[in-house]
Amino acid sequence: MTPTTVIALVRHAIEIALLISAPLFIAALATGPLISIFQAATQINESTLSFVPKLMVIVLALLVAGPWVLSIMTDYMRELFESIPTLIG
Repeated sequence: MTPTTVIALVRHAIEIALLISAPLFIAALATGPLISIFQAATQINESTLSFVPKLMVIVLALLVAGPWVLSIMTDYMRELFESIPTLIG
């Protein structure tokens, strides 16, 4: 296995990781300002008020995007396992 092959595999793995984590990050980033505006409007300064809704939104995003994430991961793993003979020899 050449260094170029290793770099290509790592690059592809990082791309897949970023693609899979994007829906969760976007959901958390969209929830943050809404919670901040709510806290500023009501003058409630509770730390759990920012954590619990973000956690619930992330779980909801994972439930919604779960089948898509699973298909991306299974396709990637299938592609990786099928390329093992070419990578070894």
